[in-house]
Amino acid sequence: MVSADLRDVARAHRAVEPLHSHAYFAPEQDEHLSAAGLRPGRMCYFAGRAAPMGAVGPGLVTATFANFAPAIVARHIPRAWSLAAPEQVVAARLEAARASLTRLLGGPEAVGAPEVAELAGLLREACTVLTPEGRPIYAGHADLPWPDDPVLSVWHGATLLREHRGDGHVATLVRHGLSGLEALVTHTATGRGFTEASARATRGWGGDEWAAAGSRLAERGLLDEGGLTDAGRALRTAVEDETDELSAAPWQHLGPERTARVVELGRALSGRLAGNGAYPAGLFASAR
Repeated sequence: MVSADLRDVARAHRAVEPLHSHAYFAPEQDEHLSAAGLRPGRMCYFAGRAAPMGAVGPGLVTATFANFAPAIVARHIPRAWSLAAPEQVVAARLEAARASLTRLLGGPEAVGAPEVAELAGLLREACTVLTPEGRPIYAGHADLPWPDDPVLSVWHGATLLREHRGDGHVATLVRHGLSGLEALVTHTATGRGFTEASARATRGWGGDEWAAAGSRLAERGLLDEGGLTDAGRALRTAVEDETDELSAAPWQHLGPERTARVVELGRALSGRLAGNGAYPAGLFASAR
């Protein structure tokens, strides 16, 4: 692929991804999943995202989610499945997504707008070319039925695209010899995305573990006191480019015009989410 295509892939991902990821910061997730029996907070996150794969253990969640401290995962998985069955969690998560998107997009009239239905159709078409090989989180979600409700269809499509891309991203990190924690350290060192404070807080890593990962990266010539070295920046660029290549199929399938329409619609809806407070202040080092 040429670089222009990769830029289109990245733009499409950034436009659509918040329609999924906002849910992790929405109070509706804790409300609905707690009502199903889970404990609020990290348990809702781990169980909610893992439930489409079934009653999996902490090792599989740690491996597939990639950058969380194993100890923090083990506090909540497999205990979550003794409180709510995976199918209950999946149903509750879907209702949470409906509620959060309805609130953040501006109410029932907003989620019933023609552009929501149009985006739902485009995302569903984009997902027809996704394949499950080597994509465990995606594969679990792909086994779920497509919702009929347009706003939930947008949620499901955004989720499939996000998890398919994420599975490919993990494979790319492994190929470049980065552990989950090392990937997180290099990610925050780019100055984009998560701040170090929010990354450590949400992923459960202690200061000593973070410092040890930094030392390993410094030994490889990827990190120094000023942040990423030239080699470190080159590695991060390679990781992102390869991730884009592995997630390009849906946008190649849609073609330039329909992909551009996804970007236009996705940006508008995602911007509305952000403008209505979908993400906590200080979570990201730069604008999404």
